[in-house]
Amino acid sequence: MANGTWRIARTRGSAHLPLIIVAALAVALILIGKAQSSIFDRARAHVMDWMMPALEASRAPVNVANRWIGSIGEIFTVYQENLRLKEENARLRQWHSTAIALDDRLKRYQLLLHAVPDPALSSVVARVIGRASHPFLQTMILDAGKNNGIKPGQSVVDARGMIGRIFLAGERTSWVILLTDLNSRIPVTIEPGSVHAIIAGDNSASPVIDTFSQGRQLAVGDQVVSSGDGGILPAGLPIGTVVADGKGYRVALFADLSTAQDVEILDFKQPPEQPPALTSNDLPVTAAGLPPEAPPPDTTTPATPQGGGPTPAGPGADLAQAPPATPAVTVAPVQPPAAKKVPGATQPAPAGGTADDGVE
Repeated sequence: MANGTWRIARTRGSAHLPLIIVAALAVALILIGKAQSSIFDRARAHVMDWMMPALEASRAPVNVANRWIGSIGEIFTVYQENLRLKEENARLRQWHSTAIALDDRLKRYQLLLHAVPDPALSSVVARVIGRASHPFLQTMILDAGKNNGIKPGQSVVDARGMIGRIFLAGERTSWVILLTDLNSRIPVTIEPGSVHAIIAGDNSASPVIDTFSQGRQLAVGDQVVSSGDGGILPAGLPIGTVVADGKGYRVALFADLSTAQDVEILDFKQPPEQPPALTSNDLPVTAAGLPPEAPPPDTTTPATPQGGGPTPAGPGADLAQAPPATPAVTVAPVQPPAAKKVPGATQPAPAGGTADDGVE
C-alpha cells in the first residue's frame, strides 16, 4: 500500500510540473512582448504571410454563406428597392454629365492660369483576407505587402471613401489600422469653410471630431476630406459627413468597414522641401535688375594724440591731423536807402552832431 501511495503522489507531482513550465514561459513571453513589441510584430507578419493561402481558402465559403443569409431578408423588398435605385440612377447620370463638364472647364482654367497640377498617385489593389483585434482593436489584413511596394503610412480607400492607413507591412501581407480605432488620428478639412480639424477613433462606428479651428461653426451634413497636412496622406480623399451626437460632432463614414472586400492602397509621399541657401543674386535689389548700392563713405575723424605724442608720418599725416577746412563766407554790409531832399525841410543830423549844425 505504501508503495502504491508513493507512486500516485509521484504521478500527481509530475503532472503539475508541465503546467508550471508553461506558466513560466507565458509570463516570459508577455514580458518580452512588452519590452520588444517590434519582434512580435515581425513574427506576426511572417506568420500571416505563411497562413495567407489557408485564410483565403477558409474565408471563401464564409463569404458565400454571409451573402446568402443577408439576402434572405431583402427578397420581399426587392421591387421597391429596384424602383428607388432607378430614380437614383437617373439623378446620378445628370450629375455625372454636370461633373464631366465642370471638370473640363476646370482643366481649361488651370491651363490658362498655368496652375500647378496635383501630384499623381499610384495605387495597388488588394483584397481583404482577414480582420484582427491585435495589436489594435480595429485592424484589417490585406493580401499585398512589400513585394507589391506597400509601405507603412500609405492610405487605404475603397470605392466610397477612406478606410484607414497601413501601419505594418510584411512581404506578402499588410495590416491596416482603421479610422474607427482608438489609436487613429487623421488631419482633415471640413467643407464648406475649409475648417481644419482632427478626427479620432473611439472604437465606435463614427469617429469623433476631436479638435477644430476656434471660432468656426460646423453644420450637420458638411463634407469631411483629408487635408494632406504633414505630407503623409494625399489631400482631398473623401471620408464622410458631419453628424451631431448631442455632446459634439462625429463623422459618418462613407466606407462600410465591416463589408469592405476590395480596397486600393495609395502610394503618396511628398516630403517638405528644404529652402535653398540665399546668395547675393537673391537680394531684392539684384533680383529686380538694379545695381547694388555702394557702402557709405567713412566720415569719422581719427582722434589727435594727447600729451604731445609723436605725430604719425606718412602721406596722409597732414590730412589726418588737420581738421576739415570751413569755407569762408563774406557778408556784405547792407546800405540804408538815401534820404530824398525836400526844399524847406530840416535834414536829419549826422551821427555825433545836432540838427542846428547843418543850418546856416
